[in-house]
Parts: sequence; C-alpha cells; structure tokens
Amino acid sequence: MKPTALWRDTRGASALEFALTAPAFFLFIFGIIECGLLFWTQLGLQHGSEMAARCATVNSTLCPSSSAITNYAAQQAFGLTLPADTFTYSTPTCGNQVTASYSFEFPQILNLSPLTLTARACFPS
Repeated sequence: MKPTALWRDTRGASALEFALTAPAFFLFIFGIIECGLLFWTQLGLQHGSEMAARCATVNSTLCPSSSAITNYAAQQAFGLTLPADTFTYSTPTCGNQVTASYSFEFPQILNLSPLTLTARACFPS
C-alpha cells in the first residue's frame, strides 16, 4: 500500500473518535448519577427530620419517646436504609427538633473524602 493511500484511509476513524471521547463522556454520566444520589440522600434526610419533628408534636401515640422518634425518622427517609442513630431528637425553644447527620461516601474509584450531609427540622415553628 502506498503511503498516500494509507494517509487517506478513513476506516476506523469512528472507533478512534469514540476511544478518545468515551472516558470523558462516561465520567460525566457517572458524575451526574453520583450528584443525583447525593441530592436524593439530602432530600431523604430532610424529609425524615421534618416528618419526625411533626410526629413528635402531633402524634404522641406513634412517637412517644426519643427512640421511637428517631426510628420513625429513619423509616421516613425516602427509601434510604439509614440507621436510627443518624437522627437525634431534642426539645429546644422552637418545639420538637430532629437533626440528622450522615456521611455520604463516594465510590472508591474517585478517591474522595466523605461529605457530611446535615438536616434539621423544628416543629411547630
């Protein structure tokens, strides 16, 4: 084959372009997925805290003690399997307050430190 013919040969150009752009594309897609999981976890923590603070104020039969309130908060966390000790219950001047603190772990391949997510809800104010 002549060198000029080899230079003009375009077979495999699509495969080469894909090989060059695929790592950046997949990194972008997996980054979007991880950000979605991060926001989902934050939303679950906030929802669990709000529902438990409301339950502590409104429904004393379902939430009679602090352990029952934290268990209720863990159940209301939008499908997340969080331990009950993620949530804490207190009674400051604003009413019944439930706070949450959770360490969000990124995949090991990214080698990032965990991000601490927090949520707080006080009911009735």
